[in-house]
Amino acid sequence: MSLGTIRLHWVRVPLHEAFRISSGEVSAKEAILIELTHDGKTGWGEASPMPGAFYSVETPEGTWDFLRRRLVPWFLENPQLDPRSVSEQMPEFDGEPFAKAGLEGAVWDLAAQRESKPLWELLGSKRCPVESGAAIGLMPTLPQLLDRVRRFQSEGYRRIKIKIEPGHDVELVRAIRERFGNISLMVDANASYSLEHISTFEELDRLGLMMIEQPLGREAIAEHADLQHRLRTPVCLDESAHSLDAIRTIIRLRASRILNIKVQRMGGLGPARAAHDLAQSAGIRCWLGTMPELGVASAQGLHLGTMPNFKFPSDVEASARWYVDDIIYPHIEVSAGGTIDLPEGPGMGYRVDPEKVARYRVRLEEFRT
Repeated sequence: MSLGTIRLHWVRVPLHEAFRISSGEVSAKEAILIELTHDGKTGWGEASPMPGAFYSVETPEGTWDFLRRRLVPWFLENPQLDPRSVSEQMPEFDGEPFAKAGLEGAVWDLAAQRESKPLWELLGSKRCPVESGAAIGLMPTLPQLLDRVRRFQSEGYRRIKIKIEPGHDVELVRAIRERFGNISLMVDANASYSLEHISTFEELDRLGLMMIEQPLGREAIAEHADLQHRLRTPVCLDESAHSLDAIRTIIRLRASRILNIKVQRMGGLGPARAAHDLAQSAGIRCWLGTMPELGVASAQGLHLGTMPNFKFPSDVEASARWYVDDIIYPHIEVSAGGTIDLPEGPGMGYRVDPEKVARYRVRLEEFRT
């Protein structure tokens, strides 16, 4: 089977405000778009690691090199347009889940278009609105945090997530409770605590949170099981839920009651769907997280987010939430009721704007068969 072309577009889109968590911050979103053409159809994927390795060991530079030197040449030598087969074969490469997710996403999008089906149908789901929750990074001052909460509450988001770190945690939650009452609220620690902070978790446990996301280190699954046993509030694992094997360990140790499933971290829609199914069979509820990502990865995540065990609002937000622009049309929008409605049409439903891609592109490479 002969393919047409694969193009890699490295784009950089400015953020309205810096995205800050306990381990660092970014002021622009960098992503690598994978454009795959075959028989007059084009599929798009997005590999979307954060720059600077403050969230994961993967970076845009490393993902770009892995795609152009290894993954794309391998795919051109072994062209496979069934996304399920691609998902099964790519694990032979160690690491680089973002690169795998980007290439696999392009294959899923192309397959859905070739079959004239929306992506959710190809994934075995049903079309439904996806609830959206707002995520707020670490803010310089408490008044700024409260202002963000007020703003996103007024825009209809179904839940608020705030970032915390040691020394900036309980007082933030208490202030939000005093100002806004019993709103749907969760905290995300991004692995910045240890069991030595048990008194902090016990105080948070009394504040009516939906969940505490990733309080301890990525590999501290046994410690998370200990912590979950001590708390009424559900622990949600994010960074720890990085592979199917890790999720099996989480289930076996009963280390959390909720999982954050991220398509990019899992290495694609196929592995992320498998993670959803594994958690569902174990009675662990899930929700769909993001990095955050640009429109292609966000749109594909939304299609996955229609599956039945995604029980909590997604981290996918409106395009205008973080970015001065996006590379898809229409932009992703959140309704007044706090949901995102998928557009009609094959594939993602959303379309990539080539002029926007060219405007924000910083690097381009093309491969032909």
